[in-house]
Amino acid sequence: MDVNNKVQALDFPGEVLNAGSANLVLSTLDDVINWARSNSLWPLSFATSCCGIEFMHTAAAKYDFSRFGFEVARASPRQADVIIIAGTIVNKMAPVLKRLYDQMADPKYVIAMGACAISGGPFFYNTYSVVKGADHVIPVDVYISGCPPRPEALLHSLISLQGKIKAGLTRDQIRQHAAL
Repeated sequence: MDVNNKVQALDFPGEVLNAGSANLVLSTLDDVINWARSNSLWPLSFATSCCGIEFMHTAAAKYDFSRFGFEVARASPRQADVIIIAGTIVNKMAPVLKRLYDQMADPKYVIAMGACAISGGPFFYNTYSVVKGADHVIPVDVYISGCPPRPEALLHSLISLQGKIKAGLTRDQIRQHAAL
């Protein structure tokens, strides 16, 4: 396989021109940065309940989200690009979630996974301590519905987020798409 086919297979945002014995790559710097950023999203898990099991399942052998560029689930917010909130958030955890979000480097993205992370789930109506959704604590970019959502749904949301980053959308534009 020659260089031109390899670059096209990776959906590189540019053209490869053959100039005799050398190849030239033509692209814009913004497109290359967005392409690189979207293909190296490292998630930080904030898993508190059953959605956390589905998140682990997505990283396991059957679904293996590392094939799509979500290589390493990080335990440190300073090394993560996207935080996946999987489960119920209670008032006592909300400041910790906010602190983790603040420690992440920009650009940072947030995925709320499951009914509990989106709206407090069935627990919001039965107790005073449950936060009615992650968006009351930090801004959310992508919502995944379900109780708990399937691993395919998490993969789809991560791939959708990748596409939005590759397209050069800003975080505000991504949030506007999430609100629709």
